[in-house]
Amino acid sequence: MDFWQQYRAIDARDARFDGQFVTAVSSTGIYCRPSCPARTPKPANVTFYRTSAAAHDAGYRACRRCLPEAVPGDPEWNLRTDAAARAMRLIADGEVDRSGVPGLAARLGYSPRQLNRILRDELGAGALALARAHRAQTARTLLTATTLRFADVAFAAGFGSIRQFNDTIQQVFDLTPGQLREAAPRRRGTTGPPGADPGGPLRLSLSLPARLPYDNGIFRFLAARAVPGPEIATATSYERLLRLPAGPAWFRAEAVRPQGNGRAALPVTVSLTGLADLPPLLSRIRRLFDLDADPVAVDAALSRDARFAALVAESPGLRLPGSLDPHETLIRAIAGQQVTVASATTALGRLAAAGPAVRMPGTGLDRYFPSAEDLAAAPGRLLRGPRRRDAALRATAGKLAAGTLALGVGSAPAELREDLLRLDGVGPWTADYVAMRVLGQPDIQPAGDAAVRNGWARSTQRSALGSPTTLEAAMTGVRPWRSYATLHLWRAAAPPTGAEGAVDDAA
Repeated sequence: MDFWQQYRAIDARDARFDGQFVTAVSSTGIYCRPSCPARTPKPANVTFYRTSAAAHDAGYRACRRCLPEAVPGDPEWNLRTDAAARAMRLIADGEVDRSGVPGLAARLGYSPRQLNRILRDELGAGALALARAHRAQTARTLLTATTLRFADVAFAAGFGSIRQFNDTIQQVFDLTPGQLREAAPRRRGTTGPPGADPGGPLRLSLSLPARLPYDNGIFRFLAARAVPGPEIATATSYERLLRLPAGPAWFRAEAVRPQGNGRAALPVTVSLTGLADLPPLLSRIRRLFDLDADPVAVDAALSRDARFAALVAESPGLRLPGSLDPHETLIRAIAGQQVTVASATTALGRLAAAGPAVRMPGTGLDRYFPSAEDLAAAPGRLLRGPRRRDAALRATAGKLAAGTLALGVGSAPAELREDLLRLDGVGPWTADYVAMRVLGQPDIQPAGDAAVRNGWARSTQRSALGSPTTLEAAMTGVRPWRSYATLHLWRAAAPPTGAEGAVDDAA
């Protein structure tokens, strides 16, 4: 967007652009979200920044009225595949907190100096400043939505000390942590699970912002694939038990709810062994539910084709399900090759039943999904059916466990696809599906997908149009959103059971 496109967006107070840029006003020293209700500033006083970190570095503080940190993230990080976008995904996943800027640079194949130059050129701030802004956003959420002690908020948000936390909150918001908390309209509770001892897991209730429209059919997608033991899902809720660095973690998400003024949020309750696990967990939940997508842009592009327009009208704001654990997603994809969703879920349920048990008080879940290390060390066959599929799963688990196969949110899409296709027994469909789920790639049409073809045939039969467009031509016409078009066709192939992507044609 150029200056005047951005200026028209703030003049219209368009909430669709919240999170995609911030507006800094020189006459006040404040930066705002695009939908801020304050009077539109004069163009001569306005500077637009791609990130809040860049506005911080330029000496601006966050608006107390519109809270520009309390917005969905920028959808561009899934559209772009360059170093800056991959760095932003890794920063949100906590890579700087875990391994510092040198570790982040190494993951991306750059020196720290090169990476910082790229980030400053693209985003106006270096890696440390971007991580600091992410910490400030997490801290603001915890201060305004919970009753956690300030020290717990500081360490949960990733700050190294109380002093660093206090200084950052003061610089970013021009308020002390106590003043920021008191300014919040209301706070939700922070408790331990029923009957838990004081040293047990901490439970938090939060709301994660999302853009409207939001199609809650993503819960049906997850419910169709839920594996007993690690997860429970319904048409309106999803619960999951995870293994994180500090120990077991659990969360429950419920259907996205509108909040007025064009805003919406995903209600989430989390239970954690260690507060340091909170930022990466929230980042993974955001990616799982595709909360940072721009549904208006996606739906407008898909609606250029009449058949997709009809599907969009039925399900506006359809989301692309993400991944909580990249290794797990690959394991699930291999188990699901050339079988129905129900058959794959049954097979994965057998794997989980033999996996490690865990006790997480206050939840109905009792098992982790088996890790690559668990599967690599398991005796006997892992999957029933074709031996090649079982061999592919065991070999892949071995590579993941040994670290010889790199797979994560910072992976480069083209390199990841090549790495996956080099695995014996892994075909193009699996590689494409993993890129869709793990990287959030919006422009993928899984190779040879039978459900896509069936969904297209059904949508064509329902259409009154003559001279039907071919599937390939229609998919080309909706780029760069073919992943979302694929989801619409999966749903059209099997309404209303939610068994999208029932069978694939991958080897």
